[in-house]
Amino acid sequence: MDYYEIGQRIRKRRRAAGMSQDQLAEKIGISTTHMSHIETGNTKLSLQVFVELSEALDVRTDELLYDTTPASRSTSIEEILNILEHCDSRQLRVIEDIIKAAKISLDKHI
Repeated sequence: MDYYEIGQRIRKRRRAAGMSQDQLAEKIGISTTHMSHIETGNTKLSLQVFVELSEALDVRTDELLYDTTPASRSTSIEEILNILEHCDSRQLRVIEDIIKAAKISLDKHI
C-alpha cells in the first residue's frame, strides 16, 4: 500500500472541497500534525480515520485508495481485455459469472 499516494489523493480532495488541513483535522477529530503526516505519507492511518476522512470529504474509499482517473480506468480495461483475449470459451463463462457475482456484492456494500 502506497501511503504517500493515498495521502496525495486525500490532499487533492481536501483542496477541491476548499478545506484547510486544520479544518479537516478538526472535523474528524485528529491533530493538524497528524493530518499533515497522513497527506505526506509519513504515517499509516487507521481504518477508522481513513473512513472518517472519506466521509468528511464525501468521497468513496476506493477513490482514495486507488487512482480512479479516466486514464487509469482505461489502462485497467485494456489489461482486462488482454487477459480475456487469451481465454477459451469455458474460461470466459466462468469469468463472466465471477464478474456478475462481484458486481452484485459490491453494489450491496458500497
